[in-house]
Parts: sequence; structure tokens; C-alpha cells
Amino acid sequence: MGITALILLALLLAAVVYTIQIYNNLVRLKHAVTLAWSNIDVALKQRHDEIPKLVEVCKQYMGYERETLERVVRARGSVAEASRRQDMRALGAAETDLRAGLGQLFALAENYPQLKANEGFQQLSQRVSHLEDTIADRRELYNDSVNLNNVRIEQFPDLLVARVMGARPRELLEFAQERADLDLKALFG
Repeated sequence: MGITALILLALLLAAVVYTIQIYNNLVRLKHAVTLAWSNIDVALKQRHDEIPKLVEVCKQYMGYERETLERVVRARGSVAEASRRQDMRALGAAETDLRAGLGQLFALAENYPQLKANEGFQQLSQRVSHLEDTIADRRELYNDSVNLNNVRIEQFPDLLVARVMGARPRELLEFAQERADLDLKALFG
């Protein structure tokens, strides 16, 4: 075997090893996006479970605010459905509606001093506030993971391997109304 054949074999081996590294990195990014989504989904489900309890407590005091309560319940259902389908656009829109409804609910709670003083309401509003913070943090991690994934599958030579493995860009999770619009701590602090 001549020196030329050894050089060609070494180059071929280096190309194979490099391709394997690219593939493994793309797989790692794909799983990071999936894990980040799972973390958001857990927090969404936890909040999903708390909202009916919060609405029930509010119903006892806010009988005339039925439209607001129904808006929150409808938005909660839309969030759950979009989350189940992993449809980031629909989830972003549903989250925006839910956040607006919760903001309106908590603003209306100001008119009901007995409700604000209710221990169950205080605990639930704190729990929802904590979950809002958690969702915001996890959304940031998810969007970072999605961005890394999307950049890698568009970069050369990674895009060649990405096309072969069927990697596709993922959608960012964006809310039209940011978390600052629903600051429960400020409302009930």
C-alpha cells in the first residue's frame, strides 16, 4: 500500500469520524429541544390543574364576573390542546389569551376584599404566579435549544448530515403578551 493510498484512507477515515460527530451533535440538539419542551409541558400541566381551583374559589365571590371566569376556562382549554399538539403558534396565541384572562381576573379580584383575604385564593394565586415564573424560565431554555438546533441544521457542513437524517427547524415559543403584564406579586403583594 502506497503513501497516496494511506493518505486517502486517512482522509476518508477523518471524514467518516467528522460526519459521525456532526450526526451525534445534531441528535444531542434534537433531544435537548425535546427535553426543554417536556419541561415546559410539565409546568403548563401543573398550571392547568391549578386554574380550575382558582376559578372555583373566585366563583364564590365573583358571581357577576362570569364572562371573565369563562374566558379563563376557555383559554385554559386552548392552551391544553395546543400543548398536546405541540403547536407552538397556537400555544403562543392561547397563552396570550390565558395570561390576559388571568390578568383581568386578578385585576377584578381587587374589587372583592373578601376574596383577596381568602387563604385558598392567596395560595392559589401564589402557586399560579410561581408557575408563571417557571414557564417563563423554561420557555427561555426551550427557545435557546430551538435556536441552537435551527442554526446547526442550516450551517455547512452540518446541513448535509441534517438533510440526510431528516432534521427540521423547530418553532420558537413566543407569547404576544409578555409575562410582565401578569405580575401577580405586584397585584397581591
